[in-house]
Amino acid sequence: MRILLAEDDKKTSDYVRTGLQESGYQVEVFDDGRDALNFCLYNDCDVVILDRMIPSMDGLSVLKAMRGAGLGTPVIFLTALGDVDDRVIGLSAGGDDYLVKPFHFSELLARVQALSRRRGSPEQTTLVVHDLELDLLTRTAKRQGITIELQTKEFSLLEVFMSNPGRVVTRTMLLERVWDYTFDPNSTVVETHISRLRTKIDKPFNTPLLHTIRNTGYSMHGPR
Repeated sequence: MRILLAEDDKKTSDYVRTGLQESGYQVEVFDDGRDALNFCLYNDCDVVILDRMIPSMDGLSVLKAMRGAGLGTPVIFLTALGDVDDRVIGLSAGGDDYLVKPFHFSELLARVQALSRRRGSPEQTTLVVHDLELDLLTRTAKRQGITIELQTKEFSLLEVFMSNPGRVVTRTMLLERVWDYTFDPNSTVVETHISRLRTKIDKPFNTPLLHTIRNTGYSMHGPR
């Protein structure tokens, strides 16, 4: 899945790009509105993340040009312009979502995922990795037909892993998505909960699914 990010603040663009790439997305970054528009016109993108205040061609003009060219690509405005009037202008021009800086990456990611689901197939309510199933509606987990009792954080951890099968999920991503963006990064809470999760989903069974990737993070997958 390809995401275009039009953002001229390097710190912000690096932060967003890294987070999206860690979540398995291909990211094209531009710090100039006209360059971003040209890329959109001649390349397929699944979601566009657009700053309102970018050089050469502001974000609102980029969006209007996209819609004028018949492009229906979902667009999220990511901007410091947060007044109600600014939001109304952005959405009325054809924007699909509007997120105001400062922001949490986990919220941006959730909005990207929501737009991509809306554009593609119906929302998935059951996640499956090998013989492990996670029902997002009933919030229940089963492996080999055996129900596994999970605490709230354990369920949230498992949902992150099973939503990204085979991908590396970093400790930072887990802290952001399962706990809080400002959670103490030196805490051992991640390791503690993962140990408990493994005891429930892996230890009673013959095939481990949750794997540690040394100096990187974790990955969930079946036998390879």
